[in-house]
Amino acid sequence: MSYTFDDLDVGGQLRIGTGLCPSLGEGDKKIDGSAFIEGPMVVGAAGHFPTPYATLMVGPNLNVDPDNNQTEVPGDLCQGLSPPYSLAVSSNAAVMGNLDVNFRIQAGGLIVAGMDVVSKCGRHWLSAKKDFDIEHPTKEGWRLRHVAPEGPTADVYYRGKVVNKKSIQLPEYWRKLVDTSTITVNLTPIGAHQNVIVKGIRDNKIMLQSNSGIPINCYFHVYGERRDCERNIPEYEGTSPKDYPGNNSEYLQSGQV
Repeated sequence: MSYTFDDLDVGGQLRIGTGLCPSLGEGDKKIDGSAFIEGPMVVGAAGHFPTPYATLMVGPNLNVDPDNNQTEVPGDLCQGLSPPYSLAVSSNAAVMGNLDVNFRIQAGGLIVAGMDVVSKCGRHWLSAKKDFDIEHPTKEGWRLRHVAPEGPTADVYYRGKVVNKKSIQLPEYWRKLVDTSTITVNLTPIGAHQNVIVKGIRDNKIMLQSNSGIPINCYFHVYGERRDCERNIPEYEGTSPKDYPGNNSEYLQSGQV
């Protein structure tokens, strides 16, 4: 038997189904304004769920009542919002089990994980080596994987070729980015031994000198440590990254164990 009401006000507790619900109280201990629904329960467009997918299923808002003016959630994200929403939560939310998402996840702030972050269906662990994996550019049916180098300092590099010049002009931004006292230079002569040396560094230039009497023709590779951030402390006493004696806010620990 069913009943139809225009409005139903429940001042005490609403119960649908059978069974006890200790968290909402029983008898004199019940919480007024609370509700227990045994489920499964559908809210919104019922046709989106051909079978009971879960205890609570929330579909799109298809209510045609003229007073149902659903507005967009305020705010913005880097790839835009995804209205209309079937579920909006104000304040914090807790998920006590797994959270399965079929499409994109966007966050306007930090994503903090207590364990590893895994992508590409388990093929990529952010706590492991930093790499890229692509289709091989010259071998059909093969793939190519490169791994990023790692070192104890926050280095940047600049490379190129010097032909008939006696200096290497560094990028303008190196003046404020790189500590000149940390600069190292590798030179590889082309075609013949030229006895090329670094004579000095001044005015954002690396001055070269050749004792061979022939024009300088060489490749160069210049490394320098960044000056706009704290110097890394490679080794420190502790049992976790929280024990790092420097400024941890400048780092993303992607390989912690």
